Amino acid sequence: MKAGVEAEVLAESRSQAERAYLRLRGEILHGDLMPGERLRANDLQDRYSLGLTPIREALMRLSSEGFVAAETHRGSRVSELSPHEFADLMATRREIERLCLVKAIALGDAAWEAEIVAAMHMLSRAPLPASPEDREAAAFWEAQHRRFHLALVSACGSDWLLRFWSVLADHSERYRKLRLLRRHEAGAEVRDVNSEHVAIMDAVLARDADKACSLMDAHLAATETSVLRLLHEGAERKDEPR
Repeated sequence: MKAGVEAEVLAESRSQAERAYLRLRGEILHGDLMPGERLRANDLQDRYSLGLTPIREALMRLSSEGFVAAETHRGSRVSELSPHEFADLMATRREIERLCLVKAIALGDAAWEAEIVAAMHMLSRAPLPASPEDREAAAFWEAQHRRFHLALVSACGSDWLLRFWSVLADHSERYRKLRLLRRHEAGAEVRDVNSEHVAIMDAVLARDADKACSLMDAHLAATETSVLRLLHEGAERKDEPR
């Protein structure tokens, strides 16, 4: 095989693996693939119309990121939700978010401020899902929510901090989806999160780092409490005799 052809084959293989990775990752984050759901390579091959090798590469990559759990001789599953892991995740998220926010407030310019305002406007217009089956609305709301939180920290001046922030945001999104899709249940303790977001935005634009960090910490802690309650309720239902 000539070098040019080999390069094209390699590029196509990498392209398919990337497509498989993005599809799987998106479906895990958006709730189309639920925690604990078995991931059979042959089924995914048919589902995505991709080869087995790209599917397996995507599963290995997602396993290294903690979204997929590989089971010896049994294939893979979507990683389960764990109250302990979520509490640790959110404690770390609050620390990184505070550090990023302080730096962004000190360094951000007018364009940064404009993106925050635009992101808040879009988030305020995003409809919440009407039911647990309304995954499209949930995905759209999450995208706008992610844009707003990223806008706040984007001027922190550190690529490494933003990478850590992005990893933590990805994993917290997987947990927060539980509350978003079950928001009509009493345990979800639905709040006026848009008012919380606006208050954070106002403090950031006023360059009041102490107030912004305090509001952000309370905002993340409240979400953590609600999600943990739902996780415990779900565990109790599983333990009930049938």
